[in-house]
Amino acid sequence: MSERLSIAQIAVLCSYAAGMAGGQILFKLASLRLPAGGSLVERALALAHNWLFLAALALYLALSVLWVWVLSFTPLSRAYLFVALSFALVPVLAGVLFAEPISLRLALGMALILCGLVLVAG
Repeated sequence: MSERLSIAQIAVLCSYAAGMAGGQILFKLASLRLPAGGSLVERALALAHNWLFLAALALYLALSVLWVWVLSFTPLSRAYLFVALSFALVPVLAGVLFAEPISLRLALGMALILCGLVLVAG
């Protein structure tokens, strides 16, 4: 395994991070459909019938298979850092889709994450 990541490896890792972010958005959407004030059992039953929650689980299962495949040709120490890309994507998506605030401090943190990934990928 080469220390330097190929363009294909970077593309797959970025896709993985985007998928992780998409799963988080699906979980948030599923949470918005839970019964307000319901008991733990009622909420669990509602989740079991919630297609958004089930889609998020299916996506995470597929991403787990993808991750194992990626690790067969990418060093874990390099690949895992790309998970941080989802830490930048999720707040942006949450701001766009759910009108969640993005403070200057959060934006700076996301910029630092992206700078770190550029250093790792290069």
